[in-house]
Amino acid sequence: MKRSDLQAMAQREMDRQQSFRCRLLCCASTPCLSSGATAVQQALEEAVAEHKLNADVAVVSTGCMGPCSRGPMVTLQMPGHENIYYENVTPASARQIVAEHVAAGQPVTDKIMPSDLPFFAKQHKMVLANSGLIDPERLEDYVARGGYAALAHALREMTPEEVCAEISKSGLRGRGGAGYPAGLKWDLVRKAPGEKKYIIANGDEGDPGAYMDRTLMESDPHRLLEGMAIAGYAVGADQGFLYVRGEYPVAAKRLEKAIRTAERRGLLGSRVLESSFSFRIDIRIGAGAFVCGEETALMASIMGQRGQPTPRPPYPAQSGLWGCPTLINNVETFGNIVPIIEHGADWFASTGTPKSRGTKIFALAGKVQTTGLIEVPMGITLREVIFDIGGGVDEGHSFKAAQTGGPSGGCIPAEHLDTPLDYESLRALGSIMGSGGLVVMDDASCMPNVARFFMEFCTDESCGKCVPCRVGTVQMYRLLERITDGSATPEDLQILEELCIMVQETSLCGLGMSAPNPVLSTLRFFRDEYEAHIQRRQCPAGVCQMTEKPPLELVEALPRRIRELGIAPMTLA
Repeated sequence: MKRSDLQAMAQREMDRQQSFRCRLLCCASTPCLSSGATAVQQALEEAVAEHKLNADVAVVSTGCMGPCSRGPMVTLQMPGHENIYYENVTPASARQIVAEHVAAGQPVTDKIMPSDLPFFAKQHKMVLANSGLIDPERLEDYVARGGYAALAHALREMTPEEVCAEISKSGLRGRGGAGYPAGLKWDLVRKAPGEKKYIIANGDEGDPGAYMDRTLMESDPHRLLEGMAIAGYAVGADQGFLYVRGEYPVAAKRLEKAIRTAERRGLLGSRVLESSFSFRIDIRIGAGAFVCGEETALMASIMGQRGQPTPRPPYPAQSGLWGCPTLINNVETFGNIVPIIEHGADWFASTGTPKSRGTKIFALAGKVQTTGLIEVPMGITLREVIFDIGGGVDEGHSFKAAQTGGPSGGCIPAEHLDTPLDYESLRALGSIMGSGGLVVMDDASCMPNVARFFMEFCTDESCGKCVPCRVGTVQMYRLLERITDGSATPEDLQILEELCIMVQETSLCGLGMSAPNPVLSTLRFFRDEYEAHIQRRQCPAGVCQMTEKPPLELVEALPRRIRELGIAPMTLA
């Protein structure tokens, strides 16, 4: 395919879409599918056929629209009008939308998402610009919105050095959690000696409640493929691997179809866009091991070995897959490449903060009015995300803490609600950006119990290779169990803190190093709750089931009280 062919395809698809009087976009991401979106789309198609509207109305299966707690979602598009979002759509209400709104021009008001809902107000979509607007299984939809134009521009008008320089200039940092400068990593791989080099997109998203990468893979797979191809051209790689979490079957299916379609059209494979550059992408499915999100364990898994981390150096940029220089980036990181090449580094860097450029995708979950997927400028405050976008916590409750970074992150209390969401600010509070999970907790949450939950996850997911993580996480979990069931002593709390430091400083990989973060952050900001569990054997939130024991202070005071009453101590006969 030539560049002119790509432009012709885009024009044909735009003309086709404009020929419809109305388009009904039905969300087919995993949250909406689990709520019955398949039946909703079928009902829409049947209703359109019954009203003989097939020539005027298109029913389109799309990716995620954002407010997942309000799904299944349907968006009604009409030229010259603002989009109308229908929420909690059922097959019956889907037929009603077609009969009353599409056919008769009367909106079904009780199903329309409130226009004053603040969910979209402060979002800024770069990576998710197409999500919810295109059919992820149609290449033509992606091309009509400028798809593969950035790759064509890079191949025809930029050298590999210029591509790497543009990524460096943009200030893009890795979105997998560490925040390493993407351009610097690309340049290291480009300059590394070796005829064979590899690209890896890390889609092994294992944090509880996080689904940012899954959404991008499901909703806009070609954007990811295009970003990987640009990276391959920039660093001199001709082979890419997409490592997809095993629990993401929808994403894997759509990616597989997108790869095959792109290969048939000459957008991947040999002589991409009739250039001298060749690039192939293969999918590897993970087996559900959280540790495979760590880059050395991930590479071992791709090579057919047991997914366990190895010491660094050498780093993947020097010796990665099969000993060759390898570029590993998170899926969201690759999702940023297309807009950077398309609009320029200065355009990208104009969003965010001086040290954290661009936007970040978060999975907003927990005790908040509207949960879902959001993309916001770096540097937005936690308060804005929770209250201005999420709508705040339920009435009758107050905000208590937000967990960022999943089991490797920390809990941020109410007094730090105005903290900017950027790498440095979160690290200063003992948390991390992570891949983008953001769990909101209200006053009904028990913080020692929250720490216990995340430690149980880390215990289960430890690969067992190093003693600090294999043994230390188990012992920390047991201590947290003792605290939450009311059987712990003050010495247990001291041991817990010492264990956290030991595991943090001596573990082999990032899983063990960051596992103590939820414990340390809750101890830092909610120590009084730990002390209440230990000293008074009370759970302030009323969550923990305490053992039937008297408060610790009464036990300690018992000998003194016996002496005061003049009761003779019991002796054995």
